[in-house]
Amino acid sequence: MTNLKSRRAGEAPGQARRAVVFLHGYGADGADLLGLAQPMAPHLPACAFYAPDAPEPCRVNPMGRQWFPIPRMDGSTEAQAAVSMAASAVLLNAFLDKVLADEGLAPENLALLGFSQGTMMSLHVAPRRAAPLGAVVGFSGRLIAPERLASETRSTPPVLLLHGDRDDIVPPSSMPEAADALQSAGFETYTHVMPGTAHGIAPDGLSLALSFLREKLGRD
Repeated sequence: MTNLKSRRAGEAPGQARRAVVFLHGYGADGADLLGLAQPMAPHLPACAFYAPDAPEPCRVNPMGRQWFPIPRMDGSTEAQAAVSMAASAVLLNAFLDKVLADEGLAPENLALLGFSQGTMMSLHVAPRRAAPLGAVVGFSGRLIAPERLASETRSTPPVLLLHGDRDDIVPPSSMPEAADALQSAGFETYTHVMPGTAHGIAPDGLSLALSFLREKLGRD
């Protein structure tokens, strides 16, 4: 196991009172989402923003990274994808623990913001952590193995799911499917459809995500 390479922006080290960890999608890297820190920082005072790279080179885009392979896209098997996702979850949990320790924060002061495969990782890792994180925001993703969620949940952070109604990569129906499973497992869950949006993050979705994070992480 190796540590995740990461980028950091926002509040000076040692001064943050909250943190947001961006989890990128398949074939991208941490830099893909770190740019969100600039418009978000003025509205989240004293916030540190982290954007780790997924641990594996992407099978279909060697310049990018992946949290796990996707069988329909890269010819891997479902078993390989499951093993890879489990390994990435171990690394991500260790990364989150290190961020909390380095910044001197309690878990409720840290949020995950994922996009696509990063949302899948967020929805997998956060419920299985012993102490609840402050929030989970998931754009354009889905919940892996919803049938296992209730029995494997250890904590229930509030969740906001956002999805474009013209997404041709991850079906928009993935959002209500995830929301139903989360609500059934006891999660405070909110959803938002980004009209006219394909597989991406629209301004209306980002604005709503920011309001959600301000509420859940505090405004001081």
